[in-house]
Amino acid sequence: MSIIQAVLSDFNTVKKISEITISEIYPHYYPKGAVEFFLSHHSNSNICNDIKLRRVYLYFVTEQNAVGTITIKNNEICRFFVLPLYQKKGYGTEMLDYAEKLISNTFSNIVIAASLPAKNLYLKRGYKSIEYNIISTDDDFLCYDVMEKQL
Repeated sequence: MSIIQAVLSDFNTVKKISEITISEIYPHYYPKGAVEFFLSHHSNSNICNDIKLRRVYLYFVTEQNAVGTITIKNNEICRFFVLPLYQKKGYGTEMLDYAEKLISNTFSNIVIAASLPAKNLYLKRGYKSIEYNIISTDDDFLCYDVMEKQL
């Protein structure tokens, strides 16, 4: 297992992990319009910009096999995805441990916009809901919590 900071040559890997996870997991929790919103939100330009700003990390189970990605913007965790075939194996926990430790070096709290599939994981880790949001999408709504953890 290793976590490395992504570089521009890793763009396709980050994009693939994000798209596969959203496309396979999110339809079980969200209507079609919300899934499409998530896919467009994690656009090529957003991913490239975050990589250029050195915010994106990849989780490798072997030297050639990246199975997760996480983006850290100051004290905020974003774009946190583990490929469906690798979920429930502890990889997400290891990625969160890494991100929380990195953030704790500078900040006293962590903020995350929690998708429905991940909300229970954050609650178990001591995050608390601090805000509830609704975004109108094409014929649908996307609901999510902003959660915070004090360090």
